[in-house]
Amino acid sequence: MTTAVGGGADVRTPASATEEPKSRWRPTRLRRKALIGAALVWAVAITAVVFLRGADGREAPGAVAPSAAPSASEGPLSVTQVYRTLLPSVVLIRTTVSGKSAGSAATMAESAIGTGVIVNADGTILTAAHVVDGADKVTVTYADGTESTAVVASADARQDVATLAPATLPETLVPAVLGGGTAVGDDVVAIGNPLGLTASTTSGVVSGLNREARSGAAEISGLIQFDAAVNPGSSGGPLANDRGQVVGVVVALANPTEAGTFIGIGFAVPIGAALGAGEGEGRVPPL
Repeated sequence: MTTAVGGGADVRTPASATEEPKSRWRPTRLRRKALIGAALVWAVAITAVVFLRGADGREAPGAVAPSAAPSASEGPLSVTQVYRTLLPSVVLIRTTVSGKSAGSAATMAESAIGTGVIVNADGTILTAAHVVDGADKVTVTYADGTESTAVVASADARQDVATLAPATLPETLVPAVLGGGTAVGDDVVAIGNPLGLTASTTSGVVSGLNREARSGAAEISGLIQFDAAVNPGSSGGPLANDRGQVVGVVVALANPTEAGTFIGIGFAVPIGAALGAGEGEGRVPPL
């Protein structure tokens, strides 16, 4: 007769044999319980140390959060960014010239539009001399829409640049940042009021340096040639580099016809020459 392992056969075992395993395993269980208790005590102790360190003003290493350390970008700006940076410094210039009509005593008034840029903390405006030449009245309109009359503080016909002193200033005055020299191929942005279209912007590159062109009554040398579109009304406006710095003052455009419209060649007086200070170093000009 075979008995299956783990079956219900009645196998009797002496009492001494059943008691021996109990005495053999009891110490092992006690040691296990002791180790578990020691581990719990150790965990509680570590938790208490961490808590006390935190209460003492010192954070645990894991509690330190990263902090941002932003810094100004040194990379070039987009055309949109240059426009937004420089626009608060650009003004619309309106001039009025009074005169008499031929063969009549009646008085006529002619008006013209140009552009200027604020270049000093006292509100001094830099523009092209031919924009304000012979004007009986000069009015400037700031980017926030406020207006002020202005007088011609200085003019240099040889460079076709002039400065204006406005009677009143806007609530927030934002002088432009002035740059230094340029190189052929540099990106440039022009802002102005071409054909009366206020606060217009165009972009292009520096096409040439040390060019000669006639502006107003002057034959000017050392000009920046650029291909950002400009038209009548753009005169006196800023030519900026890709850092938003003014590097020139727009004074003329080339056109083989009498139309006076842009065909791809514009000229600007370098900012240093406009201020009579060489190539310029981005400092506030001594105006």
